[in-house]
Amino acid sequence: MRTSRILTAVAAIGVSALALSGCAAGGSSEGDGNTLKLWHFESETSAMGIAWDEAIKVFEKETGAKVEFEEKSFEQIRSTASQVLNSNEAPDILEYNKGNATAGLLASQGLLSSLDDAVKKYGWDDKLSPSLQTTARYDENGIMGSGDWYGVPNYGEFVQVYYNKDMFAANGVAVPTTMPEFEAALQTFADKGITPLAESAQEYPLGQLWYQLALTKADRDWVDDYQLYTNPVDWNDEAITYGTETVKDWTDKGYIAQDASGFKAEDAGTAFINGTYPIFVSGSWWQGRFATDITSYDWGSFLFPGTTLTPGSAGNMWVIPENAKNKELAEQFIDITLRPEIQALIGNNGGVPVAADAADITDPKSQELIANFNTVNDNDGLAFYPDWPTPTFYDQLNAGLQELINGTKTPAEVQEQLGEQYQSGVDDIIG
Repeated sequence: MRTSRILTAVAAIGVSALALSGCAAGGSSEGDGNTLKLWHFESETSAMGIAWDEAIKVFEKETGAKVEFEEKSFEQIRSTASQVLNSNEAPDILEYNKGNATAGLLASQGLLSSLDDAVKKYGWDDKLSPSLQTTARYDENGIMGSGDWYGVPNYGEFVQVYYNKDMFAANGVAVPTTMPEFEAALQTFADKGITPLAESAQEYPLGQLWYQLALTKADRDWVDDYQLYTNPVDWNDEAITYGTETVKDWTDKGYIAQDASGFKAEDAGTAFINGTYPIFVSGSWWQGRFATDITSYDWGSFLFPGTTLTPGSAGNMWVIPENAKNKELAEQFIDITLRPEIQALIGNNGGVPVAADAADITDPKSQELIANFNTVNDNDGLAFYPDWPTPTFYDQLNAGLQELINGTKTPAEVQEQLGEQYQSGVDDIIG
C-alpha cells in the first residue's frame, strides 16, 4: 500500500530535494502529545524503509506513543511544502533533502527547528564523522558546513559504477582502474554494437556523470568554490570544460545514446536491470533495488576511476519543522534510527549505514557497497551533488545537458548558459 496510512512503519531517505517552507511557533501544547506525525517517501522494501519500519516498532514499544505515518512522494512534498509547513498540518518529523538549496534554504527562513540541544543530549555528533556533519549544519544564510544543526542524517549515499559482470566477461572487459582503461572498456562495447552507458538526461543520472567527470580534474578547493561559494567558479576552467566536452564526445562515439535526452532515471535504471546496458553510473540508492530485481545475471560495483572525489554526501535527513507539535518525541525517534541494530538493517538491505557495527553487516554485496563508501569517506572524497548550489540548478543542468547530447548547443554554449544560471542563483543566495 503506497498511499497514506497509519501504522508501525517509518522511513527516511533518499531523495534529493524536498523544499518546504512556511513557519510558525513550535511546541507540544497543541495536538495529541502522544502521537508522532511522520512523513517520508521511502519504499517499504528499500533499506531505509525496512529500517524505519523496525524503528517505529521500537519507538512505539519504548515510548507508548503512536506513530501516524504518511508516505508522501518527493514531488508531493516539494510542491506543497511551503503551504504545509506554514500551517497546523506540519508533521512532527519528516525526511528532507540536504544542501544549501533545500534544507539550508528552509533553515535560513526559520522553517526548521535547531537541533543543537538534542545533538548534545544524545551525542549524535560523536556518531557522525565530520564530513557527514557538513550537510546537517547551516549558517544564517543557509550555507552548509557551519552553524546550527538542522537535520540528522542516518545513512550515506554516493555515486558509483554498477556493472553487468556477465556482459563484461562475455566481451573480455576487465574492471577498469584508470580513466584510459574505462574509456577503452566503453569503446570495446561500442565496437560490438552495445551502447555501454545506461543514461538519463531528463533527470539526474547524466548530470551526476557530468559532475563526476569534472571531478577527475578537480580538487577539494574546487569543490568548496562550487558548493560553498568560497571563490567564484570559472565556467571555462579545466574541470567543467572536461566534463562538458567528454559528455559530448562520449555521445558522438556511441557510449551514450542520444535519445537518453528523453529518458528519466527510472528508464535508465530499469534498462540496466534488464541487461540492456552493461554500465550504470548512479547512486547507492539503487543498490537495494538491484539486489531484489536483477535475477538473470551477476552484477557488481566499483568506484569511478581517476579520482578520489565522488558525488555523494550524508543521506537525506530527519528534520523537525519549527511548527512541529511533538518535538521531543521526534528527537527520540531520530535517536532510535541511529542505534546499531537499526543501522545494521540499512546495511544488510542495500543501504549505507553511518553508525553500524561492521561485524553486523553480513551481505556480500552490502559489504562491497559499504567498503566503497568508506574508501570515499576516508579520503574526504564526498563532493556533494552538481545541482546543490541553487534551488533552480537541477532543472537548469538537466536542460543544458539535454541540449548538449541532442546537438542543439555546443559544449561552449552549454557552459556559458549554465554559468550564467549558476551565478544568478548564487547571487540570489549570498547577495
